[in-house]
Amino acid sequence: MFLKIVGFTSLLFLSFSCQKKITYQFLRGNALGTTFSVKYDESNNTNYSISIDSLFTVINHSLSTYHSNSLISQINNGTTLVKVDKHFITVFKKAKRIYTETDGAFDPTIGSLVNAWGFGPKKPIQNLDSTTVKDLMQLVGFDKVSLTNDVISKTNPKIFIDFNAIAKGYAVDVIGRFLECKNCTNYMVEIGGEVRVRGINSEGNFWRIGIEKPVTDGTRDLETAVSLNNKSMATSGNYRKFKIDSLGNKYVHTIDPKTGFTIQNDILSTSVISKKDCADVDAYATAFMVMGFNKTIAFLEVHPELEVFLIYLDDKGETQFYDSLIKK
Repeated sequence: MFLKIVGFTSLLFLSFSCQKKITYQFLRGNALGTTFSVKYDESNNTNYSISIDSLFTVINHSLSTYHSNSLISQINNGTTLVKVDKHFITVFKKAKRIYTETDGAFDPTIGSLVNAWGFGPKKPIQNLDSTTVKDLMQLVGFDKVSLTNDVISKTNPKIFIDFNAIAKGYAVDVIGRFLECKNCTNYMVEIGGEVRVRGINSEGNFWRIGIEKPVTDGTRDLETAVSLNNKSMATSGNYRKFKIDSLGNKYVHTIDPKTGFTIQNDILSTSVISKKDCADVDAYATAFMVMGFNKTIAFLEVHPELEVFLIYLDDKGETQFYDSLIKK
């Protein structure tokens, strides 16, 4: 998600060592509506910037709701018999699994409401009321969408699919696997705060990634930093991406697929870490923001493959921290 920016320049690298430094390539720029950083060892002395840009183009053509001719935009606009590509299929299957696991807390068909509340590519609905939200809720439910022979079917042609909460993580995985195919065993890929690392950094240590404090005054500071050993991490929060209407009402970007309304519960920020793909932790991070603290803790009890660092408010409204690594 766009707000998931880690550190002061999208990513903060923290490492302390007297070991001999490894030479690394460092690529950075803009893609998928946000910034990206790619760092990898130069063992084969090749700059992959052109190839990486090409991969971004392919992913945009498949999954970007901000590109009118993308596959997902064609499907959302009602075009039938659109044959989707391998990227769309992979993301669709992951999304369907996590939708089921989280009992619908992660639901890509929330797109119509994302647009209505002003957080999507379409124009928002002015003076959105409960009646309109109730009507739009008829278009929500990933069980209303199916994939057969590489073609998407929807029970209602107006259903708007939005993979924004998983697509950046997926793009991280695509770039990471590309580097692995080039025999890069040491790398870090970050897009909009979603991260995938393998091997070690230029100091010879595991990659250390910063997690920001959830502040809304425009400043940026680190809450903590975590060491990643061949893992992925994604962070979600409501502290950067929100809107304030003419009456001063604040609307955060997290929308509850069960109600259709924006939701700001007790979790301020959730960072999910796992050896799973970055696409997976990206989606889980969004789901946990919807589920809230207690449901997230219950979910983690049956999913020990996931690690989290949660910043949340207790019953007294005071900021607390939950680090599952300490609990293990």
